[in-house]
Amino acid sequence: MKVLAIETSCDETSASVNIDGKRILSNIVHSQIDLHRAFGGVVPEIASREHIKRITVIIEKALEEAGTAKEEIDLVTVTKGPGLIGSLLVGVNAAKAFAFARGIPVVGVHHLAGHIYANGIDHELRFPLLALVVSGGHTELVLMKDHYRFEKIGETADDAVGEAYDKVARVLSLGYPGGPIIDRLAKEGEPTYPMPRITPADDYGFSYSGLKSHVINLIHKLESRHEKIRPADMAASFQKAAVAQLIDQSRKAFRDHDAKMFVVAGGVAANSHLRERVEETFRDTPHIMPAIDYCTDNAAMVGVAGYHRYRLFGEEEGMGMNGHSRLELV
Repeated sequence: MKVLAIETSCDETSASVNIDGKRILSNIVHSQIDLHRAFGGVVPEIASREHIKRITVIIEKALEEAGTAKEEIDLVTVTKGPGLIGSLLVGVNAAKAFAFARGIPVVGVHHLAGHIYANGIDHELRFPLLALVVSGGHTELVLMKDHYRFEKIGETADDAVGEAYDKVARVLSLGYPGGPIIDRLAKEGEPTYPMPRITPADDYGFSYSGLKSHVINLIHKLESRHEKIRPADMAASFQKAAVAQLIDQSRKAFRDHDAKMFVVAGGVAANSHLRERVEETFRDTPHIMPAIDYCTDNAAMVGVAGYHRYRLFGEEEGMGMNGHSRLELV
């Protein structure tokens, strides 16, 4: 089965073709990051307009790179949420139109399911597995007992870890997006600034509001005293504390739920310090972190997830936006 996948949940326009949810034939990603950098974040109106301009071209490029004619596609999968509503609608409507014109099924994919399934692109998933989902908008622990059987066992009580990275980068005047900038800068510094060790109230939950506020208050205090701030050391200190919480909660949940594999999903999975800590912590346990190209939003992950959803449940009747904001517990 040849699958065409489409992803437009935020500021990447992406299309991909795969065979049976395993062999990736193409994965075209157009990033809008340069358009949004001047605003310090994604502007929804600009994002949706850019998707409209790019979506047809990106789909055609994906088919061309895959050496696949439109008539050879058997299934269309598309991100249906969560994300920016205007951006999502562009992808959903493009997917519906493509499928309707050829009389083939179309399947909607939850964005976080896509990120989890990015781990299955180059590796076999072993169940039950524990997934740490980390991005600009999400910080969650998901227990997966089999294909498309998700159970969210922990989430952030306030800010997502990626959001905290962006805010800290902003107060340090480092630019946008904050995650990669802080990760690079932290390599040049030492974690010399004191950071709180957050203990979330929920057994497997997270909390980043306190850590973010601590960094902001510390910077303001140093500025008020006219003390020199060492950005590289501040970045290293913040990152060490942020990642430590992810590792501590993941290790506890993995042990308590007797999981057989640990995986990391989402844009923050590209963070070098997190990847190092995962390798160190789970070195004696089967674990996967996606290739860097599959960490950020891309259609390849949507294609793999959509293939498994269709294999298990068939076409989604009246595929629309209903229920887009939650992870289905199937």
